Order: sequence, then C-alpha cells, then structure tokens
Amino acid sequence: MPQYKFITEDESDGERLDKLLSELMPDCSRTFIQKLIKDGAVTKNGTVVTKSSQKAESGDELIFNLPEPVVPEIIPEDIPIDIVYEDSDLLIINKQKGVVVHPAPGHLSGTLVNAILYHCKDLSGINGILRPGIVHRIDKDTSGLLIICKNDNSHRKIAAQLKDHSIERTYHAIVHGRFNEEFGTVDANIGRSASDRKKMAVVDHLSGKSAVTHYTVLKEFNGYSYIKCNLETGRTHQIRVHMAHIGHPLIGDELYGIHENKYKKTGGQVLHAKSIGFKHPGNDEWIQFDSELPEYFAKILKDLEG
Repeated sequence: MPQYKFITEDESDGERLDKLLSELMPDCSRTFIQKLIKDGAVTKNGTVVTKSSQKAESGDELIFNLPEPVVPEIIPEDIPIDIVYEDSDLLIINKQKGVVVHPAPGHLSGTLVNAILYHCKDLSGINGILRPGIVHRIDKDTSGLLIICKNDNSHRKIAAQLKDHSIERTYHAIVHGRFNEEFGTVDANIGRSASDRKKMAVVDHLSGKSAVTHYTVLKEFNGYSYIKCNLETGRTHQIRVHMAHIGHPLIGDELYGIHENKYKKTGGQVLHAKSIGFKHPGNDEWIQFDSELPEYFAKILKDLEG
C-alpha cells in the first residue's frame, strides 16, 4: 500500500484536512479522500483522523495510506468512431468533442478506448491496461485527430517522434480578442499551478517544462479571432494555457477562459486538432492527415461572421 507523508506549513493552519489533502494529492478527488478518511487511511501526528472536517495545524505530520489500485476490466463497446486511416500498424481517429480518450476513475465506459477495443482487438500495451494503443491524447472537450498504435513497435516509434518534437500538429481555435500581429510565438514553460493544483500555468524558466506554441491569425471578428496553432511541444493544456497567458483565452474554456454568456454552452473550449503529420512507423515515409472542422465549430464561425 503506497504511503505518503506531509508536514503541514504555516499557510495550511486551520484548513480542513480533506481540502488540504486534495490539494497535496491533485490526482485524488476530494470525495475520494473523504472516503479514505472515513475508512481510517489518514493519520495526523500518529492518530487516525476520524472526520474530514478536522483542521490542520502548522507542523502536523499527515500520513496518507493510498490503497493499491484495482484495475478494472475494460469492456469493448459498440460506439461509433470516425476512422480517418487504418493499416496493420496504426489508426488515425477523428475524436468527437466531449469524448474521454481513455478510461479513468469516473469514466470507465463510453471512452474512445472502449470503442477502439470493439473495433480492433490488437493494440499496443506499453501504456498499460487502461490505455491500450494510446501514445498521446487530447482533452475531453477538444476534438480532432489522434494516433492509435496497434503494436508496441509502432508505439515506441511514434513516442520517439513525440519526444523529439518531429510530429507536426496543427490545431484550430477561436479565442477572445484581436491581435496586433498576424503571426506569433509563445515560448513559456508550463507546470502545475501553485494556486490551483488542478490547473496548469506558465511558470518561471527554472520550473515546469519547456513549451512552445506558434500561432497564425486566420480571421478576426468583433472581439474574437480565429487562429491556428502549431505545437513544438505537447504539454498538458498547452494551447489553452499559452493563449490565456497572452490575453487571448479560448472561448468556451471553463478552466482558463473568461466566464461569459454567449458561448458558455459550447461544451468546453473551442479547439480542434485539425491536422497531423509524422513518419510512418512501418516504413519511415512521411504521412499527413487533415480533418474538416466539426459542425459545432463551423456554426460558431458562421455566427461570428454574421
């Protein structure tokens, strides 16, 4: 059973233990932590904590016993998927907005992996039981192209291209505001936000990971811009964080965006992984794929033009 030990600092004095632990363990939900406290899995200065509402004091020693994960069986599901390309090594999928890529706590069914397993029985196993074939991913509310690997050799070769940033990935987005220039580059490290552990943020050059986004303005409207972004790196929420950092958050982005009424029902950020190019893992020949803008995206553009 994995065990985590924390010594609380002055700023944590008086904070509820369930809230504090959810900040210290960002991969664990507050509800999950409350259940573990109820089960006696948390101690404070050697005494088992009995209430989630118990307060922390500066200098407390908190020990958090995380139970071994139970890996669920992933069930193939007959869910329609948009297959752009397929051969013996890989699949190119055009993922719909709102679809989770792989199973995780709270999303064990209805994911892209559940659908792929129904379509294809042979997938790479490098990323484990919950992520067969998954070598990279895009956010639930981002639509667009995704590479799925059918064997471990393909997985390793695609992963190597992702690591050395040789895969070409172009995203289209609609953001707030108008730009002073047609082209630009955001070169700013990205790491976990110090104020909200569930968010990413631009951090100083000594922390986080290098992240570079090139953008081009395709069209401007009254208060909005339609842009494309090319990624040199592939950090978590990279485009969303970088565009918010320079004052142009994506419309519909509930985590990094502006709270507004006009596009709050878009189902999340208006972001589409439109094209992808890479060396085929079987023969090293360059292949490129492009996708149409999804209907929801095209409707917003039409509305802005009107």
